[in-house]
Amino acid sequence: MKCEEIRETLPDLAAGLMEPSDGMREHLQGCAPCAAQLQEFRQTMALMDEWEAPEPSPYFDTRLQARLREEKAAEAARRRGWFAWLPRPAMAMAAALALAVGVGVWQFGPHGLGTRNIPIVDQAVQPNAAAERGTAVSDLQTLDTDNDLYADFDVLDDIDSQQNTATATATN
Repeated sequence: MKCEEIRETLPDLAAGLMEPSDGMREHLQGCAPCAAQLQEFRQTMALMDEWEAPEPSPYFDTRLQARLREEKAAEAARRRGWFAWLPRPAMAMAAALALAVGVGVWQFGPHGLGTRNIPIVDQAVQPNAAAERGTAVSDLQTLDTDNDLYADFDVLDDIDSQQNTATATATN
C-alpha cells in the first residue's frame, strides 16, 4: 500500500472506527512516518476524550434571557416604525377605506366601466372622422380642426392689443 492511501484512513484507525487490514499493518510496521502520524492521531483522540467542556457561570442563563428579551423588544420596535402610534384596528379600517376609494375612482373614472359608451371625440367637431382614434391620420385631422378654430378666434388678438395699450400707458 502507498502512504497516501494509509493517510486517508489514519483518522478512522485512530478513532477505532475501522480495523487495519493486513496490508495496512505491514505498511505501518515498515513506514516510520505513517506509524508516527497514527500515534499522533491516537494521542489527540485520547486528549479529546479527557477534555470536558467548562460549565457556564451561574448567571449565564439569567443574562441570556435578559438579552433575548431586549432583542425581542428592539425587533418589535423596529417592525412598528413610524406607524407605532396607530392602533391596529384603525390602520386596518384606513387601509380598507383607501382601497374602497381607489376602486371607486377607478371604476367611475375616465377609463372605468361607467364611461365605456361615451364617445371621446364629438362627431360634430370632427366631420372627417373616418380614421380611427389614435392613428396618425386622426391626429393630423384633429390638429387641422384645432388650427382652423384658433385662426378664427379674434378674442385672443383683442386681449393682446389691450395688454399692449395697458403696458404703453403704464410706462408713460
